[in-house]
Amino acid sequence: MKISAVVLTKNEEKNIERCLKSLDFCDEIIIIDDYSEDKTIEKVKSLIRQLADKIQNKNVKLKIYKRNLENNFAKQRNFGLEKTSYDWVLFVDADEEVSEELKKEIVDLKRDSRIRGNDVFAFYIKRRDYFWGREVKYGEVLKARKKGFIRLVNKKSGSFSGNVHEEFKLKNQSASWRTKIKTFNNYLNHYPHPTVKEFLEEINFYSTIRANELYQQGRRTNLFEIIFYPLTKFVLNYFIYGGFLDGPAGFAYAFLMSFHSFLVRAKVYQYQLERGT
Repeated sequence: MKISAVVLTKNEEKNIERCLKSLDFCDEIIIIDDYSEDKTIEKVKSLIRQLADKIQNKNVKLKIYKRNLENNFAKQRNFGLEKTSYDWVLFVDADEEVSEELKKEIVDLKRDSRIRGNDVFAFYIKRRDYFWGREVKYGEVLKARKKGFIRLVNKKSGSFSGNVHEEFKLKNQSASWRTKIKTFNNYLNHYPHPTVKEFLEEINFYSTIRANELYQQGRRTNLFEIIFYPLTKFVLNYFIYGGFLDGPAGFAYAFLMSFHSFLVRAKVYQYQLERGT
């Protein structure tokens, strides 16, 4: 069994080295770059040359494609699916890395006859988030840590949907197909928004995409929702889901993600006023 890795990039020169080094077990690496303005692509090419003598598979293929994101992450991932040479595709974001434990688990799986037939279509991979130099385990990130996301897929079994917070959907949603999604025991490591400034920039970017998506779907909002939805989200993440156990980082994470919810609904309301609907 051979695996293609797909990595979406946009100005990721600070993160890409850690990410690529963790993909040394893959047979192909596909970079889908949203016209980075920094040295991301130069660094990718340099790293592949540096790692050539160290990676487990010295014949690893590297392909780089330039493609505008157009505010749709699902289309970007599906474009990556189309460009891969192999049926099994691993999606890793540029600010993530495959942990050594997960790497071993995937390498062992490559030798497993189960996935040569139709017994497994996809795998959930759990994720550990690091913020302000420490792992955060509760609140907003709890679901990602316990359940994870579908990230290793047989490209014949489905595709991604959703402009942002995109999800892999099987072509057949029957119960028998859903039982063929398995879960790895080990983790991706995630290192998002290392500073508050970067966190706020990302929140502004993602909230715009999400607000436009909701508006296009016919969702509308009001003052009550704009005020109380973010407040409820903060209470859930910080108190109910244990964000307070992560200390100051947990408070900042809960507050900023609630601010994200506020921005989404405020922007939807702005669209309503501007477009008269």
